[in-house]
Amino acid sequence: MAVQVSVISTSSLGDRSYLATDGRVAVVVDPQRDIDRIVYLAGERGVRITHVVETHIHNDYVSGGLELARMTGARYLVAAADEVGFDRMPVADGDVVDVSDRIRIRVVATPGHTFHHLSYVLDEAGDNSWSPAGVFTGGSLLFGTTGRTDLLGQQHAHDLAHHQHASARRLADLLPDGAQVWPTHGFGSFCSASQADAPESTIGREKQANPVFRLAADRFVTETLAGLDAYPAYYAHMGVANAAGPAPVDLTPVARADADELRARIAAGEWVVDLRHRKAYATSHLAGTVSLGLDGPMSTWLGWLIEWGVPITLLAQTPEQVADAQRELVRIGIDRPAAQATGQPEQWASDPADLRRLTVADFPALAAAQAGDTPAGLPAPQVVLDVRLTNEWRAGHIDGALHVPLPELPKRLADIPAGTVWVHCGSGYRATAAASLLANAGREVVLIDDMFGQAEQAGVRMAPTA
Repeated sequence: MAVQVSVISTSSLGDRSYLATDGRVAVVVDPQRDIDRIVYLAGERGVRITHVVETHIHNDYVSGGLELARMTGARYLVAAADEVGFDRMPVADGDVVDVSDRIRIRVVATPGHTFHHLSYVLDEAGDNSWSPAGVFTGGSLLFGTTGRTDLLGQQHAHDLAHHQHASARRLADLLPDGAQVWPTHGFGSFCSASQADAPESTIGREKQANPVFRLAADRFVTETLAGLDAYPAYYAHMGVANAAGPAPVDLTPVARADADELRARIAAGEWVVDLRHRKAYATSHLAGTVSLGLDGPMSTWLGWLIEWGVPITLLAQTPEQVADAQRELVRIGIDRPAAQATGQPEQWASDPADLRRLTVADFPALAAAQAGDTPAGLPAPQVVLDVRLTNEWRAGHIDGALHVPLPELPKRLADIPAGTVWVHCGSGYRATAAASLLANAGREVVLIDDMFGQAEQAGVRMAPTA
């Protein structure tokens, strides 16, 4: 059979892993830490995993590569230039690794996202020669963009951006236009300079659509660096964990907490996270909790907001939702929540007085308030707080709004002026997290649960664009 490449998506982190097989053996590329998904897929395909490869030491998630190699007996390919605390098969530019008599991988140095980043060309055997089916590009050449170059520090970002430009062009020179491009990042990951512009791509398409091929090196570097926004604080811990060698995951259920324990954990300053949808949270929730629903990128925002190592307790309607959250969290190195509770808020409160609700509005209500006609039942806004990221703010914002990106809010609560705060983001997800933090700090808050793209159409007065 021809080579088959299966995608294992981790949409919550915006990444893809891959399983490439000839029908008998398989190569796994950039596996996430919860490797049971990959083992199951290999079993479903009826193939044996013989090689696990890493394109780079990841900054946005803890890798499952080491444990997958240990479990399957596969050879574990990691850049020879990377200093790691475990045994691996060191590979470098120009190496060729025979996977079977039908497929092989060629190692191509593609520095830029990191200094020692590698891409892997997947060749399949023809009648008399090998031909490239595609290339696993990791954080190098992405769909319509490239991997960001500032994760190793601003002091390296400029040089790495130059490397990134050269690396993308090297891949285009090495491979035919029909070769598939299989990146790890670009689907929502903050490792990407911008987001993917297509669900799949080829070298030929990238040569037409990707700015890295349209721009000269200096212009590419300038535009790439200018477009970069903040990235999650937990990234600082990912590379360290991956270089040391991550431990196996433990996804067994954690201890249950009763109402008294939940109150004690909140009083101790621990994070108690409500995983329900924001609409359910607004209707009723336990005072002192933070809303980060499973319907959004919960682990990304939680890992960005917390002080690393603080105990975390998870609240959800069902045990299955807690299990889903545990899986999300181990991917970013939060291995064991302190406790869990399931059910409804009434079961989590030892006293009905411990239950709260959020006042909710939309952008038409804000437009009316701006015009001096605040809708009945809503307190007038003294502060309009925008918790989107800086690039979102620069692209357009509400006239007179205060900008504090959500990741900065826990340490900047004292900077929010007195009065009722109406808080918004791009869709309502981040605003709900912000509203919970503000309410926990004793502020009167109104959650704008609405799409920012509809604000101007709703009549909200926008600030002039530069």
